[in-house]
Amino acid sequence: MDFKFAESYSGKAHWLPRIAFAGVFLYHGLTKFPAAQGMSQAMGMPLPMIYLLATIETLAGALVLYGGTGKDWATRIGGLLIVPVMLGAIYLVHLPHGWNSIGNMGYEFQVLLAAMGLNFFLKGNK
Repeated sequence: MDFKFAESYSGKAHWLPRIAFAGVFLYHGLTKFPAAQGMSQAMGMPLPMIYLLATIETLAGALVLYGGTGKDWATRIGGLLIVPVMLGAIYLVHLPHGWNSIGNMGYEFQVLLAAMGLNFFLKGNK
């Protein structure tokens, strides 16, 4: 089978996981800012912690996108920022609900995002 058509786009394929990853964290980070007070009360977390999480998520998404322009350091830092956030989300929120995240608030999606972040950190733009 001939994959020349697909191979011709392989140099741009790195944008697919970047855009998906950044989309998740830009959305979740930016929407935390106006909802911070309510989230703080609902989750029993200090308000500054919610703002810190919102900042880290937004920054990580932006850095992974910026890294796609050739800035390896941005890709690596953006990926690394997310790993502890996702581990915290798994431990503090999702772990009691089991693996299944579809309708059950499980942690499978957070594991995927942590793995993507770790991949961006370890591989950078390679």
